[in-house]
Amino acid sequence: MYVLGISLLLFIIWLVLDFRLGRKRHLTFVRDRGTPVLSGRFEIFTHGKELFRDYFDVLRQAEKRIYVLFYIVKDDPFGEEFFSILKAKAQEGVEVRLLVDRLGSLTVKKAAVADLRRAGVKVAFSDRVELPFPFYSANVRNHRKISVVDEKIGFLGGFNIGMEYIDEGSPPLNPWRDYHLKITGESAHFLQEEFLLDWHRATSAGLKNFQKERLPVFVRGAADMEASAELTFSPQRDFDAGIRHRLIPTEGNQLEELFIQLIQQAEEKIMIGTPYFIPSRRILDELLGALRRGVELTIVVPFTADHILVQEASFRYFRRLLREGAVVYQYKNGFYHAKIIVIDDKVCDIGTANFDKRSLYLNKEINCYIYDADFINRLKDVLAKDIRDSEPLTLETLEKPNLFRSLKEILARTVSYFL
Repeated sequence: MYVLGISLLLFIIWLVLDFRLGRKRHLTFVRDRGTPVLSGRFEIFTHGKELFRDYFDVLRQAEKRIYVLFYIVKDDPFGEEFFSILKAKAQEGVEVRLLVDRLGSLTVKKAAVADLRRAGVKVAFSDRVELPFPFYSANVRNHRKISVVDEKIGFLGGFNIGMEYIDEGSPPLNPWRDYHLKITGESAHFLQEEFLLDWHRATSAGLKNFQKERLPVFVRGAADMEASAELTFSPQRDFDAGIRHRLIPTEGNQLEELFIQLIQQAEEKIMIGTPYFIPSRRILDELLGALRRGVELTIVVPFTADHILVQEASFRYFRRLLREGAVVYQYKNGFYHAKIIVIDDKVCDIGTANFDKRSLYLNKEINCYIYDADFINRLKDVLAKDIRDSEPLTLETLEKPNLFRSLKEILARTVSYFL
């Protein structure tokens, strides 16, 4: 028993040191990246079948290049259909690259990868578990979902590749509700640049070859880097009829500051849609401060969780916010996986990042910040539909004695950084 106790203590010490030293090293490589305000045309998809019908058509029409990054690709019939399209295009002479997260897409079989490569598809795995910090590297995931076709059309959002994303999964996570953007215009170049950066991080080609392939579109001088820290839109040049927006990839500790900037801008209303609500202390304080200065706060989350403890981890934050006047809705028409923040009619954030500590501090994410009042109003209509499919979560429900839930909340609080 004594030996077991010492062994457990040493194991815990190793985990703590691995995580802290791994994080310290990671932060030394983090750099601010983001576009100036751009112009483009957007479509938003909220149902998987509609999205992937369009997405697969775009892939089939590709003439030069297909670059795809997903967090999850499932080994199921839908994944097989996706692979068959990539293989067919590669055999036609289109350059096809597929980058998937090593742990998120763990079910992809070696045989399927070998089959893709034989057809001419270049396949790589992002963010492998590596020494000398295996525990930390196992927790840093590439959660981005980026697709770029012929440097003209980009896709970005919350959907992955699998049967559940086209409403053919198992209840209670069916149907699947999510938001995904189709972007045409100059942003496609930046999405390709971000894909190539992640690609060269993941492959033996290394970052030294990144400059050879990146498109020379965004030259970030000191002025650009300074501007990239601000999310408030200010006219920088003339725009065509497209939608004004910015794209900002994040990792390490960058996303927390961006979310804080958004909250601080709010004058009337903040709307948040997220599958997981586990904010940092600083973000929670900003939300409470917004409520106290008269800003309305509405949060939409799923009624049914898809991961253990994530729901219980959110309850302690909801209690504090509900006491200050926030409104929380639980979506009941399937599973809610959307990732959105709307600040008045000024700015809307749609992307891959959840409103949780994993996205804030561990995952590699990319979000789109939109500054178009008409488009923001369209998104508000989408959120209003989701709210109609939801039920309010009350403070009375959360404060009703429940020993089992309380125990789960204690455990969730302990591991909330990793949920």
